[in-house]
Amino acid sequence: MPELVSAEIVEIYENRDLAEEHGAMSVPKTFINGKSTSEGLEPEENFAASLVKGEADEGEVLPHLELKENYDLLILGGGPAGLTASIYASRSGLDTLLIEQGTLGGQMSLTPLIENYPGYPKIAGRTLVEMMVKQALEYSPILEGATINEVSRSGERFKVVTTKGTFGARGIILATGATHRKLDLPGEDRLAGRGVSYCATCDGYVFKDGGRVVVVGGGNSALTDAIYLDGLGSVVTIVHRRDSLRAEKRLVDIVKDRGINIIFNSILLDISGQKKVEKVTIEDLTTGGKSDIECDGVFISVGYAPNNQTARELGITIGPGGYVEADDRQKTNVPFAYAAGDLTGGVKQITVAVGQGSVAAITAFEELSGSNLKGPLK
Repeated sequence: MPELVSAEIVEIYENRDLAEEHGAMSVPKTFINGKSTSEGLEPEENFAASLVKGEADEGEVLPHLELKENYDLLILGGGPAGLTASIYASRSGLDTLLIEQGTLGGQMSLTPLIENYPGYPKIAGRTLVEMMVKQALEYSPILEGATINEVSRSGERFKVVTTKGTFGARGIILATGATHRKLDLPGEDRLAGRGVSYCATCDGYVFKDGGRVVVVGGGNSALTDAIYLDGLGSVVTIVHRRDSLRAEKRLVDIVKDRGINIIFNSILLDISGQKKVEKVTIEDLTTGGKSDIECDGVFISVGYAPNNQTARELGITIGPGGYVEADDRQKTNVPFAYAAGDLTGGVKQITVAVGQGSVAAITAFEELSGSNLKGPLK
């Protein structure tokens, strides 16, 4: 209704001064009545609700079902592991609720193109997410965008306190995933969203057609980002601390074929600039020499930090790197608490997360129904 709501789309590449003024160097970024209400992808339902409220919305149940206080199983996390677990658990007969604090799909939703998921030679990450969510919703409700404030276990039940209600269950699956690891460098936090980014798909467009960018890392994610940015016409430099790349051969070959510049045996020491990124300082680990690289953006892709706060609250054993320890049945040391996906470390692939999610759900069904006499991980 134009007489009630007016909207303006600002192309930040063409309006850099305006983008810098509002700190809108990541896309999409939504302002309602001059107030920032969201940054990055968000569900359509949340956007509509924030438009009515004039402020950020915390999410709602999809589909519109009335929630209960108690379930057989709670699943925390709506990435591929959590969504798969929801499908398997519900089909087995467990009364299940999935809770996702942010946007469904996790890292998968930010992947522009997936080429190694069986059955789909090429598929957009967001498309695969939508297909998984649609299938999961056929069996159980999903609570999206509900911040988890507290998780505890009392007696034989788990309790999860969220901004959308408090829920109890006999069992719980943690599929909270991992977030991009930071470098903890001077200027990194200050210039976040002003040239510093952890998502090339989200923010790369700002640097198209000649923007100078530095990609930090040497694994699959870093090279995927570099190739994507190069395809936008950015001038890309990869900085990697080792003397060789760790990514798949196919990605390494593409980087070499495109002539993308790589600086080996080097690390970033500083990211600097006034209102936005202007340069980075690097150190050559072989010679100890330091130099500056003038650039407009820095994309950091050096791995992930597991979202293990919930696991710690429950007293679940945390292993090296902060990853949750789970056995081959996805059981943790806490009875009826299971873990799956990137939270458990190992090979971080969608197929692995899907496999672990299904195993966790089947194990939960067996134990909660009393058909499995084996105890939890010791």
